[in-house]
Amino acid sequence: MKIRFGFTCRGTADLPIEEFGQLCRDLERLDFDSVWLPETMLTGSFDPLVALTHAASCTERLKIGSHLVFPGRAPVRLARELAQLDRLSKGRLLLIAVLGLPDAGEVAAQGVVSSERGSMLDEMVPIMRRLWNGETINHSGKFFELSEASIDPLPVQDPLELWFGGALKGALRRVGQIGDGYIPGLSTPDEGAKKKALVEEAAQEFDRTIDPEHFGVNLTYSRGPLAEAARDALIQRRPDVDPNQLVPSSPDALSELIDAWVEAGYSKFLLRPAMPPTNWTQELEHLASEVLGRQT
Repeated sequence: MKIRFGFTCRGTADLPIEEFGQLCRDLERLDFDSVWLPETMLTGSFDPLVALTHAASCTERLKIGSHLVFPGRAPVRLARELAQLDRLSKGRLLLIAVLGLPDAGEVAAQGVVSSERGSMLDEMVPIMRRLWNGETINHSGKFFELSEASIDPLPVQDPLELWFGGALKGALRRVGQIGDGYIPGLSTPDEGAKKKALVEEAAQEFDRTIDPEHFGVNLTYSRGPLAEAARDALIQRRPDVDPNQLVPSSPDALSELIDAWVEAGYSKFLLRPAMPPTNWTQELEHLASEVLGRQT
């Protein structure tokens, strides 16, 4: 099983956007697998299509990924943008399709109805995959009407994969039905093992197979005891789990947690510090010395 470590940048909560290029260059120099940008509408994340284009231009090997919000975008335009980004990066684009945060302000900024986001995503994905395959599409659905739609150029990757996250039964079923991979967050390894089994069961139901190496996890770590505000935020989101089970606070604890996730069948890790360091280059060098020896 190929173990890979990527790094997540949360946007201005971590560093000024002008310093993002240096972060990417450090990640490539240290041999991290990928850089990731989560997308939000209102909370300071970098626009993934803009920032990942910059990341592609200032690196040569580093893969570029995003937790990209699909609902609220036009599928043809998004398929075209992502295809061109994949070509400009020479096939380095990685994608996790997400619905967007449940916060009312975020939903309003997306320009969608919260209860329709799942159905909208389900309609978008087949359209985009057909466009990436070079098809000309006529489509009449609940959300989108297309006539003789096609894109050019096509992505380098064939297929250009779409991974999904989520924890609810419907989200896990979606992964099994249309996803190429699965990556949860704020979960324990035991929970991850159960979710993986549910994804695989759903895939079998739809006569599909998810590559066993296509299971990853968003993993936050800390360089010491969590700050009170960070701890309170975790408790608010997961009141049923001890924060120490979700966020390791020492290199040994991080290593043990990675081992537990590998045992649960997960091999792709998207790491991010709970609090931004004072020196990002030094932080990445420390992290590389702690985890990258596991990459195979």
